[in-house]
Amino acid sequence: MRFARRRALAALLLSPLLAFAADWPSRPITIVVPAAAGGTTDIAARLLAQKMGSSLKTSVIVENKAGGGGSIGTAYVARAKPDGYTLLMGNIGPVAINFSLYKKLAYGPNDLRGITNVISVPNILVVHANSPIQNVQQLVALGKQKPLTAATSGVGQSPHMSTELFRQQSGLDVTLVPHSGAAPAVTALLGQQIDFMIDNLPSSMPHIQSGKFRALAITSRERSAQLPDVPTMREAGVPMDVTAWFDLLAPAGTPDAIVNRLQQAAHEALQSADIRRTFAELGGVPGGETAAEHDAFIAQERKRWAEIVRAANLSLD
Repeated sequence: MRFARRRALAALLLSPLLAFAADWPSRPITIVVPAAAGGTTDIAARLLAQKMGSSLKTSVIVENKAGGGGSIGTAYVARAKPDGYTLLMGNIGPVAINFSLYKKLAYGPNDLRGITNVISVPNILVVHANSPIQNVQQLVALGKQKPLTAATSGVGQSPHMSTELFRQQSGLDVTLVPHSGAAPAVTALLGQQIDFMIDNLPSSMPHIQSGKFRALAITSRERSAQLPDVPTMREAGVPMDVTAWFDLLAPAGTPDAIVNRLQQAAHEALQSADIRRTFAELGGVPGGETAAEHDAFIAQERKRWAEIVRAANLSLD
């Protein structure tokens, strides 16, 4: 009898959530990008939003909330109502690295739940085409003679951490100049305000292809099919491997039924020929994991980056 009462109570509590999930979505969905427009996080969100909107039969709006190494936009979504209408296009920085890098954050590791991974990309070490530097060895040699400057797309983001790793492994004196996203950082290099930059490949690829940037090395273990002549960092003599990833998340407490529908819509979009073609042109690999698979992946990445941050003795207020 007691078990039957508990089951009846559970059914009573779940019924409004199930009814809500059945009617969802009944209004537009917003994907928050915790970075400036023009970077990989923004590019991926806008490509995905259009496809998911068609599948879910509602508008999917992209809203940029940059700053704090991605933590401002991420905290905004973490505090949002868990109703499936406010989502996060996250990335390796605010979703994994920030928890070990920052002493204090306005959100915690349990405030978000994964929906699926969207795209993974290598980072790329680039200089302006007018730079006399032709390869990594020359950049390292120059850095032994004088301090260098490098732009990053935000503190804690994978380009920032890649630059930190590069600085440590090469022993260079590098001043990092953080920006609110990839686009402002790219603009700094286009204006020759800095010596070099390590960037997510998609946001620098157009400038590499147009001849404005010279690619010196890629951070993945293997060379990129889009840039077969560009060596890996290891081939260039710098022992480091970094792959950036970007994902779709929801506030903790979002019903499983809604998360599953979002994952299915995202997976369908990521399987479309035009998104796969665009991602390939940008040097990226599309995702599509289940929500459970992606939560497990995030947990592994948080552990891995905690070890890297600890070894580098990095800490930010």
